[in-house]
Amino acid sequence: MGDTRTTARRRAVPWAVVGLWVAALVLMGPFAGKFSGIQQNRAVDYLPDSADSTQVARVQDRLPGGESTDLVVVYHRDGGLTDADRRTAAGQIDRVRAAHDLTAEPRGVPSADGTTLMYPLSSTGPGHDDDARDAFVDAVRDTAEGGGGLSVEVGGPGALNTDMNKVFATLDATLLWATLGVVTVLLVLIYRSPFLWLVPLAVAGAAAALAMAAGYGLHERAGITVTGQSGGVMTVLVLGAGTDYALLIVSRYREELRRHERPYDAMRAALRGCGPAVLASSATVAAGLLCLLAADLNSSRGMGPVGVVGVLAALAAMTTLLPAVLVLLGRRVFWPLIPAYGSRPRLRRSLFGAMGTSATRRPVTVLVGGAALLGALALGTLNLSGSLKQEDSFTERPESISAARTLAAAYPERSSRPVTVVAPDGRTATVLARARATEGVAEAVPGRSGSGWTEIAVFTTAPPESPGETRTIAALRDGLDPEGAYVGGPSAQQIDLAHSEARDRKVIVPLVLAAVFVILVALLRSLVAPLLLLAAVVAVWGAALGIGGLVFEPVLGFGGNDPGLGLLSFVFLVALGVDYGIFLMHRMREESVRGAAPEAAALTALRTTGGVIASAGIVLAATFAVLTTLPMVALVELGFVIAVGVLLDTFLVRTYLVTTASVLLKRRVWWPGRLSRAPRAAAGPAERETVPAHAP
Repeated sequence: MGDTRTTARRRAVPWAVVGLWVAALVLMGPFAGKFSGIQQNRAVDYLPDSADSTQVARVQDRLPGGESTDLVVVYHRDGGLTDADRRTAAGQIDRVRAAHDLTAEPRGVPSADGTTLMYPLSSTGPGHDDDARDAFVDAVRDTAEGGGGLSVEVGGPGALNTDMNKVFATLDATLLWATLGVVTVLLVLIYRSPFLWLVPLAVAGAAAALAMAAGYGLHERAGITVTGQSGGVMTVLVLGAGTDYALLIVSRYREELRRHERPYDAMRAALRGCGPAVLASSATVAAGLLCLLAADLNSSRGMGPVGVVGVLAALAAMTTLLPAVLVLLGRRVFWPLIPAYGSRPRLRRSLFGAMGTSATRRPVTVLVGGAALLGALALGTLNLSGSLKQEDSFTERPESISAARTLAAAYPERSSRPVTVVAPDGRTATVLARARATEGVAEAVPGRSGSGWTEIAVFTTAPPESPGETRTIAALRDGLDPEGAYVGGPSAQQIDLAHSEARDRKVIVPLVLAAVFVILVALLRSLVAPLLLLAAVVAVWGAALGIGGLVFEPVLGFGGNDPGLGLLSFVFLVALGVDYGIFLMHRMREESVRGAAPEAAALTALRTTGGVIASAGIVLAATFAVLTTLPMVALVELGFVIAVGVLLDTFLVRTYLVTTASVLLKRRVWWPGRLSRAPRAAAGPAERETVPAHAP
């Protein structure tokens, strides 16, 4: 009777798990489809509420017509504009004025050399509706046409936002399919099975749908800011981390199938064995991401919860749905390399065992040499070329950026993009006078008024986002702050972004290190081993950033680096890099508990974990490398640094440096735990029982 109930449970539990997941996906599918629609990608959406730029944007929202869409139509001919060109321009602008509600009469501004004529346009008609703003920009572009040597480009902040929206509109689908393609190829190569790769891939897709639905819920219920950047990173994180967890679980399950006759029993043993390490791995990633809640920037603060739901969705899918599907499919899913019950795996010389042996022959030389190499690579950070300008934020030049460059060349004496000042009523005249008297200001023009505020457009003598314009904005803020005025606009937003990022690095980096350290101490019951792992991942982060500094501008031609690159790459590399250290050190501790000598424990841990974790590292690096195919420089840089860092950690730091450091420290690596004091053969039953056996 007992055997009958056990057999029934073995059959019922996997089906019940699959049924629950199917029901959940049916219910959450519509919400997952709305995830891309909630993403906010204006620069002001990234900023903290306290920033001057944010205050300006809020005041603009309350002015008559709400937020304005500002454009610049640029007419240019290399040899100089003709009278016919000017008539063409005037006629096209008249048609735009007749078709759209503009806030002011368009006035053409010719360049000194006669090659260019610009028409600034502004409309409050589209308001807050992104689709309406994009439609307005597209309509102006359709009306303003050149030909016969006359070029016509539509630029300005409104056009730049439209070009960004078009990029982000296709980003989610492009990223999802590209990542799935990369993961598919790698899983086929790793598993060497025509069927097995489909299972983790399908489960990863389910996890991605769950994460998108949860992300939508966070935005709607908790007001979490979701940007195109955080949405893209979440997709990569779900598929990358989820596939890593799948590789570890499937590897252990394959081992247990040789020891257990029934797949259900083999899966239970596999989850008991590698479950604690997988849980600890996801906990470190989640803890690191949650530290972003302390960020000043809305975008970084929002990425924390969005990333956490991605990791938790991957963990839930890979520890419930994946085991259930594998049990239902049975051993045949591994065809043609089916692990038979009672068989033994074919013994092969371990590459990582050989690498570990070579490293431990001269551990001091290997450790010093590896540390010197990482330090040398980290020097490349000195070549990081400063904050990325908006005009350099695309890998391919859209029309708005081309227009900005044409304007910069044709109007060197003044900026074509105004700095926006909002002044309280009653002080408008004073603010206007002070703005005009500020060094570096070419012109200040009052604009709309309403709700107790007046908008003033200030044109500087320096080009947008140049050091000269930055100094002028700082002078405007110093001079106008006593009058209760705020200084904003696109350039000021970039300045505020950089300042907030610098503040966030000082706050969040220590928080991430402390959170991960606490988890490692709880898992490894040591102070030295966690410090060793943290030092290793910090060194990896510095080296990966250094390689980026040697590649971004000299090789790829990027005009700068995203202000958030340092912080976000740190959070991800520390949280994700520690994962592989967890698997290695946890296995090393297990071998030490069993009485192995320090060197033997280190080599055994490396030999048994090396292959599967190398596969996981390659998959994770490849998924983040998918970001480098996207047309946004910030995402390319983030994907590159994380991918390089993961590979450095997998094949250099974990294999050589952590292993050799553990050999040199001997039992002191477990200080002050019992393993650091007790003789090797004296580990008692209590100590043995506290460490679950697993072999990732």
